[in-house]
Amino acid sequence: MDDRRNRLSDPDYAAFAWGRYRRVMRWMLLFAAAAIVVALLYLKLSGAPLTLHLMIATAAGVGGTVLLGTALMGLVFLSSGSGHDADAATHEEEP
Repeated sequence: MDDRRNRLSDPDYAAFAWGRYRRVMRWMLLFAAAAIVVALLYLKLSGAPLTLHLMIATAAGVGGTVLLGTALMGLVFLSSGSGHDADAATHEEEP
């Protein structure tokens, strides 16, 4: 068995990998907050009336999009780096 396969089964590597994933998500939470502020500033400067509903919808839409994209891409890199993609690509029939 390849050394890279099933690394998330190793508790030490799993803790490292998930810690890295959470660290990336924390940084991207800050980036999402900054993107929300920039979007709201853009709307304010464009002359649009900033109602409470518009601000909530903008914050949810921009923040949700940034965080969802980050979460999915982070999971792709976690899966690839842990060897799970290689396991899925090599199908071995059981006897």
